[in-house]
Amino acid sequence: MKALILAGGKGTRLKPLTNTITKQLIPVANKPILFYAIDQVSEAGIREIGIIISPETGRFVKEAVGDGSRWGCDITYILQPEPLGLAHAVKVSRDFLEDSPFIMHLGDTLIEVSVAALVTRFRETNPDALIVLQQVSDPNILKKVGVVQLNRAGKVVSIVEKPQVPLGKHALVGIYLFNSAIHEAISGIKPSWRNELEITDAIRELIRIGKKVESFVLDGWWLDTGKKDDLLLANRVVLERFLKPDIRGKVNSKSLVSGTVEVREGSIVENSTIQGPVSIAEDCLIRDSYIGPFTSVGRGTIIESSSIEHSVILNNCRTYKVRHLKDSVVGNEVEVTHDECQSGVLSLFMGDNARIAL
Repeated sequence: MKALILAGGKGTRLKPLTNTITKQLIPVANKPILFYAIDQVSEAGIREIGIIISPETGRFVKEAVGDGSRWGCDITYILQPEPLGLAHAVKVSRDFLEDSPFIMHLGDTLIEVSVAALVTRFRETNPDALIVLQQVSDPNILKKVGVVQLNRAGKVVSIVEKPQVPLGKHALVGIYLFNSAIHEAISGIKPSWRNELEITDAIRELIRIGKKVESFVLDGWWLDTGKKDDLLLANRVVLERFLKPDIRGKVNSKSLVSGTVEVREGSIVENSTIQGPVSIAEDCLIRDSYIGPFTSVGRGTIIESSSIEHSVILNNCRTYKVRHLKDSVVGNEVEVTHDECQSGVLSLFMGDNARIAL
C-alpha cells in the first residue's frame, strides 16, 4: 500500500495569505495542516508516500516536509504542472504508484478517522475503490462537494461533483482507497466543464465497467480548511480535542495560566493571562496581554499590551496595544500596532509581511 497526498493547488479562497504560503502549510494548533495527513498515513504503517506539488509552492512543501525521515517514511515529490483535477493528480503519479493499491488524502483537509482501520477494511473486503463519506444535511454544503447517493444496503448508486440539485446526502470528504483499476477508469474519462479530470467521474467509470466500489461513512468530524472561517474552526476543534498542557517556556509569577495551555521552548510569558485552550509556539514573547481561548500563536511572535482570542497568528508577528483582536487569521511577519486608546473589536485576515497601524 502506498499513499498519495495532495499539496498542490492555488488556494484562491485563502488569498492573500496563500500568495506567499501554500494552504497545506498553514498551521492549525501550530502544526502545518499537511502534517496531520502525513501523521495519519504513517501511523497506518504506510512507508511510501507521494506528495503532489505545484510549480508555484512546491519548494515550500519540500522545505517543510523534507525526505520524510521524521515520520519514518520515504517521500517522493510529484509535480502537477496545473491544477487539473484529482484524477489528473493520480494520472501524473502513475510512475510512482505503479500497480500498487494506494490511499489518496487531500492535504488541506482534517478528518477524524483511523487510516489504519480503512486500510484493514480495504484489504479484507478487496474492493476496487473505497470512498470515505459523511452525511450532510445542509444542501448548500452539498452543492460545493462531490455527492454520493447510497441505497438502503449502502451501495453507491450515483456520484456527482458539485451538483446543483443534490440527490444524495453523503459528501466525499477527501480520502479514497484504490487499486490499480482506477488507472483504467481515468483513461476512460474526459475533462469536465471545469476542464478538470474529476475523481468523481473516474469512480463513476469504475462502476460503469463493473468494478466494485464500496463506501465508508465517517462518524467523526471533517474539516475543510479552504476559507478563513473554516481555518478558525479547524484550529478550535484541534485545540479543544488534542492539545495537552505543556509549559516548557518561562511564565513569571505575575501571570495567570488556566485551562489547557501549551507554551513551547524559548517562549516567555510576563504579566499576562492565558486562558486555554491556547498554543504558543517557540521563542514568543507575551507581555502585559490577554490570550483567550482557541488561539494559536506562531513561532517568534511578540504580543504586548494586547488582547487576542479565537485567532491564528503565524510566525514572527508583532501586536502592540491592540485592544481586542478576535476571529482573525494573521500571516507571517505581520505587525499590528496602536499608539492611542482604541475602541471596538478587530477581525482581520492578512497575508504575510503586512503592517497595520491603527
